[in-house]
Amino acid sequence: MLSEYEYDFDEDKLGIPTVPGSVTLKKDSQNVIGISIGGGAQHCPCLYIVQGEVTIHYNKLQADPKQGKSLDIVLKKVKHRLVENMSSGTADALGLSRAILCNDGLVKKLEELEKTSEFYKGMMEHTKRLLRTFFELSQTHRAFGDVFAVIGVREPQPAASEAFVMFADAHRSIEKFGITLLKTIKPMLNDLNTYLNKAIPDTKLTIRKYLDVKFEYLSYCLKVKEMDDEEYSSIALGEPLYRVSTGNYEYRLILRCRQEARSRFAKMRKDVLEKIELLDQKHVQDIVLQLQRFVSAMSKYNDQCYEVLKEADIFPIEVDLAHTTLAYSQSDAFTDEDEELDKNRGTVKEEKLIDDA
Repeated sequence: MLSEYEYDFDEDKLGIPTVPGSVTLKKDSQNVIGISIGGGAQHCPCLYIVQGEVTIHYNKLQADPKQGKSLDIVLKKVKHRLVENMSSGTADALGLSRAILCNDGLVKKLEELEKTSEFYKGMMEHTKRLLRTFFELSQTHRAFGDVFAVIGVREPQPAASEAFVMFADAHRSIEKFGITLLKTIKPMLNDLNTYLNKAIPDTKLTIRKYLDVKFEYLSYCLKVKEMDDEEYSSIALGEPLYRVSTGNYEYRLILRCRQEARSRFAKMRKDVLEKIELLDQKHVQDIVLQLQRFVSAMSKYNDQCYEVLKEADIFPIEVDLAHTTLAYSQSDAFTDEDEELDKNRGTVKEEKLIDDA
């Protein structure tokens, strides 16, 4: 065995600079001084009991975390990323569930954001269809108003003419109420679009960054665990490891990297929790605000239409029709081709009006 021979191993710092220092420990309120020394059990076989102050001299590592991010750490990150999308049973069967933060609520939040995103997409599409329908309805009211206005102008009887003009004004007023309704509801699209295309993607990006930091932290945790197991195995076999015999600087470097990765992980987790909380609050408040705006606008529109039509109660209307009024000549015959042509013209005009609105 190697322990039967005498080998003089030099200290191997792996090119990591160190800064010497010292610290003095005093007794606490319970008259106790606690000291925990790492580096392997075979190097600290004794327990020292002291009564006074203790001064410890140390070498502080000036380690660069990039030195600890080796290919092994990168592969461990890939493994954790794969395990994240596996079921617990599959991961256990493959032996890949080690050092995994199971049931991470933030990962489930990412799935909830996907569902919320689909919900807002559906709401936006429904709102667009509703706006288009109301615009078409408003244009229909306007067309009715124009027709009744022409009839009122050409009607020879004063009472009937006034009635038709009043009915035309009522339909034109309804058309104006519809345009006002569109202007009230249309900002909903901007608000929903901001939430859907800015707030949700920003939170998703933050969660993905958090997952990347989380996988890196778990990789360092797994690396430390593997190095500890390696030391325990070497102690059981009585064969000292080279890195332990030369100062164990690789282990210290990984510990430093794990500490910094843990700090980044805690910071990112806090940021994600805050963003998700704000997003949930905005979601609840925004939905309530938009629904209130929609309901109030629809209620106002219906009340205004009811009042206008209530005042325009002009029926029955007495109209004198000449014998030639309902006599149609052959030149006035209306064919299906004319109907199709009028329909195409109306569609082009409708698209232009929708864009203008």
